[in-house]
Amino acid sequence: MTWERFWQLIEIVGGGAGIETCAQLETGCARLTEVLACEPLGQIIGFGERLAEALHRLDQEQFGTLPITGAVLPDGSPFPQSSDHFLYTRAAVVAAGRDVYESMFHDPDRFAPFTARQCEPLLYVHEEAFELVTGTEWDRLTRYDYESCSNADGWPELRG
Repeated sequence: MTWERFWQLIEIVGGGAGIETCAQLETGCARLTEVLACEPLGQIIGFGERLAEALHRLDQEQFGTLPITGAVLPDGSPFPQSSDHFLYTRAAVVAAGRDVYESMFHDPDRFAPFTARQCEPLLYVHEEAFELVTGTEWDRLTRYDYESCSNADGWPELRG
């Protein structure tokens, strides 16, 4: 799948600045699953690969160590992101579209507001489309690991 086609499909989610609720993102992801299930199987797999790569690229210390916007611990200190929260936040950045996604690498401060948004359902769109088309569960590993702290280039002090 080309990057151009990936970002065209992401637009279906409608995760831009006007989308603020998880329910709206879930509805957008459900629409994307339906559309993706009409694509050839290779495109569904390609979407999963592109999504994993996009999430992997955002897996960087400069984003993952930011506290959750608007949340504080009982002592008033910033509330840190958990590894799952950071993954779902990265998914929200991808759901916001290509322009927002690419802007993160030029202005990392743009990531902070996304710590208050999450888009976990985006992680499963290709898996659900795959299952609709094949009748079997997605059992593939993607080329890029998108779990938090898996990008060695993004977390220099975690390197071996």
